[in-house]
Amino acid sequence: MTDCLFCKIIRGEIPSTKVYENEDVLAFRDINPQAPEHILIIPKIHINRVENLSDNQSEMVGKLVIAAKNIARHLGIHNGYRLVFNNGPQAGQEVEHIHLHLLAGRKFAWPPG
Repeated sequence: MTDCLFCKIIRGEIPSTKVYENEDVLAFRDINPQAPEHILIIPKIHINRVENLSDNQSEMVGKLVIAAKNIARHLGIHNGYRLVFNNGPQAGQEVEHIHLHLLAGRKFAWPPG
């Protein structure tokens, strides 16, 4: 998708602070962090929402979670972290490209806001 903010980041048209990249996944620091460590992990293919994932894309979702594990290890996060998918505007999704938030570096409350 040409107008998608995250697709532009993938193509290098918009700068980001990358922390991880492979052939399927890109991860970068959130520009509006909600925790001391706040990383966005995105697939390099455009899918706007979780509800639009097809059954054959489960491997791609797994790659996002494995990337989160590898990033946490690389950043030395040992006291835990939170992984969050927001789906749709009422859930707080601001960019219509699925993305996994990795949040760490502080204690999190439950239930979340």
